[in-house]
Amino acid sequence: MIFKKLRQKRWFRILSNKYLLILLVFSVWMLFFDSNSYLIHRELNEEIEKLKNNEEYYREEIEKDRSVMKQLQDDEGMERYAREKYFMKRKNEDIFIIEVKDTLKSGVSH
Repeated sequence: MIFKKLRQKRWFRILSNKYLLILLVFSVWMLFFDSNSYLIHRELNEEIEKLKNNEEYYREEIEKDRSVMKQLQDDEGMERYAREKYFMKRKNEDIFIIEVKDTLKSGVSH
């Protein structure tokens, strides 16, 4: 008796349609359970974006290194680089290194 009343209602007829049920099951399967699901695609797209950002960063670093290598081609550039980075000096020359403490890092307030 109750089942007959339910069958007559429009929403029950629509939801009990076998094609609609198959489409619904297929959609849920493809969205969540399949190896090519939407969730996996979303994760892969996020990973691709991260890798593209890394690629940009490394390309910029390569350009910086190329410019440094170009400067090191002549003797004057190599000498300047050695003096700045490795504190090398010429004979009979004194080097004084002056370090300035950062007031923000040490926590000193004025």
